[in-house]
Formats: sequence, structure tokens, C-alpha cells
Amino acid sequence: MNLRRKFLKFLAVIPLFANNTARAETSKGSKLNDQAAHLNWGHININVSNIEASIEFYRKLGFEVFIPAIPYLGLTMGFTFNQIDSASSTALGLPDNVSGRACIMQLGNGFPKIDLTQYDDLPQLKPLNNGDLGLVRICLGSSNLISDYERLVEENVAFI
Repeated sequence: MNLRRKFLKFLAVIPLFANNTARAETSKGSKLNDQAAHLNWGHININVSNIEASIEFYRKLGFEVFIPAIPYLGLTMGFTFNQIDSASSTALGLPDNVSGRACIMQLGNGFPKIDLTQYDDLPQLKPLNNGDLGLVRICLGSSNLISDYERLVEENVAFI
């Protein structure tokens, strides 16, 4: 089955999923909803090996640089790797004296934002696959999937 058919088949399932999700939410009661009412999306952090290439990739998807830095970490997307202060390194579970470059990207004006961070001289693990624990992918919606697919193919975005 070609990629377009897979996408269209996936889209056909979305209304069924949405109906089941709505029923599940109403059957859980309001206590959970009251607790969640205090939470909002902030950002998702994605560690990258090359910040310039990553920014270019997300721009092809329609993202834009929201803030050319992550101010609370002292990181910018410039060419200089800035050192993260010790308290922030500890809070993030990073070794002391780690340096990096970063920016915050957005798609439209909504949330979540995406923090792209490139660290200098940290050992890199293999990327996660779909069967691994942890955040393994993000999903973007489309109001015109075929048009978006064709535009991204023209931009040389690889589909897996």
C-alpha cells in the first residue's frame, strides 16, 4: 500500500477515535477534569545533533523560531555554545559544565512550543524507536494532507 493510501486510511479512523475518546472522557467523571483544568501545555524539548539543520527541517513543516534562545538556561541559537548554570544542569539531570545552543519554535501561535537543544560534547545514545519507552514521535494534524504531503516531498522531507 503506498504512503498516500496509508495516510488516507489513517484519516478515516480519526472520527471513530474521536467519538470513542469523547465517550471515555465523559464516563470518567469530573474529578480528573477538575485536576487537569490547572494544567496547560508549555513545551516539548527535542535534543538535536545540529541546530541549524533542525531549524531548517521544522521550518519546512511550517514552524517558525518563536524565541532564538532558551533564556532561562542561558542558551542561544548563535554559533557559540553557552554553559548552563549548575542549578539548571542539576534540575535537568545533566552533568556540570555542559554547554549548548538552543531555540524555541512554534507552529502557529499555539502550544506546545518545541525547544530544540544541541549540547556540546555529551555522549549520544541511539534515537528511540516506536517500541521504546519515552517520547518517540510527535504528530501534526493537517486539513489538506495530500497537499501538505506533496509540498514536503518537494522540500525533500523524507517520510519513514
